[in-house]
Amino acid sequence: MAGNITFTMIKPKAVENGHIGNILAKVIEGGFKIKAMKYLRLTKEQAMEFYAVHKERPFYDELTDFMSSGPIVAAILEKENAVEDYRKLIGATNPAEAAEGTIRKLYATDIQANAVHGSDSDENAQIESNFFFSKLERF
Repeated sequence: MAGNITFTMIKPKAVENGHIGNILAKVIEGGFKIKAMKYLRLTKEQAMEFYAVHKERPFYDELTDFMSSGPIVAAILEKENAVEDYRKLIGATNPAEAAEGTIRKLYATDIQANAVHGSDSDENAQIESNFFFSKLERF
């Protein structure tokens, strides 16, 4: 299944701003199938574990504070070439640089509150999906 799934999170600010439905509609319009999805709030410790790869970066504490500040929607998405296609659909990390019509251009408020997380590799898609979902939660 490598290459056919990616992982995403709708981030707290986008959830707070009421964009869950619009973002999921863009995902489905983009040809992705939702294979697993849940609505939850990360604890600070869970956010720190999920973003451990960034532990040494200067933005780590701010990022983990933000990601544990409110509910998120986590999902596994399926499509041929999922990681690359999803990265195109969501746009650049900085919404000011994101292409018109991308999720981040439409729904992000700034570089941290950039609406959604998207896996950056097939390997990370698997790791991130396994962090949130058991095999019983996948369809």
